Amino acid sequence: MTRLQATITAEEFLLQADKSDRIPDAALTSRHSLDVSQITTKGKVMGVSTATARNLFTCLSFFLLLVSSTVPLRPVFAQDQKPVVAQNHKPAVGYEEKRRQANDIAVTVVVSGISCTCARFTEDIRNVVNDLGPDGVRVLPVLGVGGLQNVNDVLFLKNMDMAVVDEDNLRLLKKKDPVLYANVEQRVQYITKLYNSEFHVLARNEIKSYDDLKGKKVNFNLKDSQTEVTADTVFNALNIPVQRSYYDNDEALNKLMSGEISAMIILTGAPQATLAKVKKEDGLHFLPLDQESLPKHDLHDLFANYLPAEITHEYYPNLVDEGTTVPTIANRALLVAYTWPENSPRYKRVAKFVDAFFSKIDQFNNPSRHPKWREVNLSAEMPGWVRFKPAAEWLAAHRNQAVSANPDSTLGQPSPELRAAFEKFMQNYASSSGRKTLSTKEREMLFARFMKILADSKAEQAAAR
Repeated sequence: MTRLQATITAEEFLLQADKSDRIPDAALTSRHSLDVSQITTKGKVMGVSTATARNLFTCLSFFLLLVSSTVPLRPVFAQDQKPVVAQNHKPAVGYEEKRRQANDIAVTVVVSGISCTCARFTEDIRNVVNDLGPDGVRVLPVLGVGGLQNVNDVLFLKNMDMAVVDEDNLRLLKKKDPVLYANVEQRVQYITKLYNSEFHVLARNEIKSYDDLKGKKVNFNLKDSQTEVTADTVFNALNIPVQRSYYDNDEALNKLMSGEISAMIILTGAPQATLAKVKKEDGLHFLPLDQESLPKHDLHDLFANYLPAEITHEYYPNLVDEGTTVPTIANRALLVAYTWPENSPRYKRVAKFVDAFFSKIDQFNNPSRHPKWREVNLSAEMPGWVRFKPAAEWLAAHRNQAVSANPDSTLGQPSPELRAAFEKFMQNYASSSGRKTLSTKEREMLFARFMKILADSKAEQAAAR
């Protein structure tokens, strides 16, 4: 029924009554009604009084007009707003299910600090490995203190799966408390060696050697950090007493430039962000740590427990002259895991991470990643440590697969392990033969010759195949 039809029908109905009384104008004010102000009626309609009928019909007219104005709109509305088909609507994931999914893919990694190489490495791992799908892996870095505390965090803090620690930590913990840490190697095991952390000692120009630091103010980084742990070992071995402070790197650098302290120590993978900001005119330099620079000290114990290393111009062009290096020692940084019970959810979670990380090792050979990735070889063995079972099983199953971020490193820049083996051989040779230790330049020439022989041998083997 259209709007006009409804109005006419109501009008015709009213015209059947007598025209004796006036219908009030207010009763017909709707803009949809016809003007029937002159219509009157007498008597009764269908047994109802004239006044009552008049009011009833007026209301009915208004109602019909109102209904008629809305009815034509309904089909149009229905066409524009089609109901959602039930079978195509997937119910949203419930809170508890979403909570379970979020926890099922997350693994934690404790690192030393936001500016350390370990934090940058963990960020690289996160960027490559992260998959936030229901069956993926999510890496959550956790800022810790570093050093022995990172091992303690994995051992004793709830929900800590992994950490970046240094190779000497097990030995130092067992020495510190032989009972508490008696079987620590069974509870914390290494996944892989990551990079080498060089021992940086940055001093004012008037300080020429470690011996000049005797009685001076030297910053050992934060208390219980890996720098503090290793620096304590080094200065005790050298028997050089100093006034120790424990500022963070940025504060220590400011105090070093102002002359409040004479030197600051950082154990980290080069290049270190804070040290890379130093300018040539700041009057600072690195102190060398080798037998040639410290002829009055016995360094055999240090080199037995740490790697010979170098700080290069490539990493610090404002602090190391081009064509020269600064000899020092290094510690291996390891990615370790807490050994959750096998087949437990957390054990499976870390195992899934290992598979995802190891399977994508080639993606870290990228200029956007930290340059230290070229030192990583997943198969490198760590004496005194036990390999985490899922990592050992992955390596056994992928013997023919590349396990280094830079597989050709042995033909270009030598691996740190190869350099360390050469330096240790030279130390042992000098000690057993009674001959004088070779100078840095002589060692470099001999090592270059050794690398040439190794490269030629590899080329011959490749040609034979």
